[in-house]
Amino acid sequence: MTGGAGFIGSHLSEELLRDGCHVTVVDSLSTGTYANIAALTQNPNYRLIVNSVTDRSLLEPLVAECDAVYHLAAGVGVRLIIEQPVETIETNILGTEAVLKLTAKYHKKVLIASTSEVYGKNTNVPFREDDDSVFGATTKSRWSYACSKAIDEFLALAYNREKGLPVVIARLFNTVGPRQTGRYGMVVPNLVRQALRGQPLTVYGDGQQSRCFTHVRDSIRCQRALMSEPRAIGQIFNLGSQQEVTIEQVARRTIELTESVSEIQYIPYEEAYEAGFEDMRRRVPDTSKVRALLGFAPDSRLDDILRDVIAYFREHPELH
Repeated sequence: MTGGAGFIGSHLSEELLRDGCHVTVVDSLSTGTYANIAALTQNPNYRLIVNSVTDRSLLEPLVAECDAVYHLAAGVGVRLIIEQPVETIETNILGTEAVLKLTAKYHKKVLIASTSEVYGKNTNVPFREDDDSVFGATTKSRWSYACSKAIDEFLALAYNREKGLPVVIARLFNTVGPRQTGRYGMVVPNLVRQALRGQPLTVYGDGQQSRCFTHVRDSIRCQRALMSEPRAIGQIFNLGSQQEVTIEQVARRTIELTESVSEIQYIPYEEAYEAGFEDMRRRVPDTSKVRALLGFAPDSRLDDILRDVIAYFREHPELH
């Protein structure tokens, strides 16, 4: 598993270990943290290798000996993308290229974790897997992540068609839960942290931009099911919730559930990120494809997610 010390990867590792799997994680710890997987390192079936996913000589013997690969390593968070665009683009494209070359060489099944960002500025919601991608200008670094992940998808599908690589692509929509950090701009952990501190909850723009938040446990359940389903090979699947909420609604519900005295503070995008920053107004998945194949899809409710994140931060006061 690449990126296995990250938020999603640490939860996925836990589930795999619980089922008796042997898990080898490669993570540079640039955005993932040792704290996420510290407890897992005591498990004899778990191995952590701190290195870059772009190091092909390191990856090759690991891919050769494994049964399957989950490729989760990527730059994450809008703030990181804007502040470190070179690392984001190189990690996404070069890291995925390395993984695909090696999994093709040894014919190992691989799941590529992609993102709802690939839909870009498309306004045709809910998004279907075969909808167009609509990106902003290359002068706006905000779109570099979306474009690099789209290249990852093109490359993965090309390996499937030309080399017969058994690959599955999962487009993740706003996945949230315990252990997620707000360090790189993730909205829910930032709002929860501010509410618990009694600070103003920062909402960018007018707060009417909407998202569908998915609990991490639901997302990894679908990822694992896709890896076990032969009919998923060579296909793309949206993994996300069907509950569309505005960021303002998330902030207000966070205040209610934490019983906080905080108020909402609206901040222009230009102050939060960069001049001319562009964002998706709505980000809503059509999950009928994954539901038809697996019989289920992520179906998280906002209150359940918020309660779990709030409980996590209360259990770890040092984080807020």
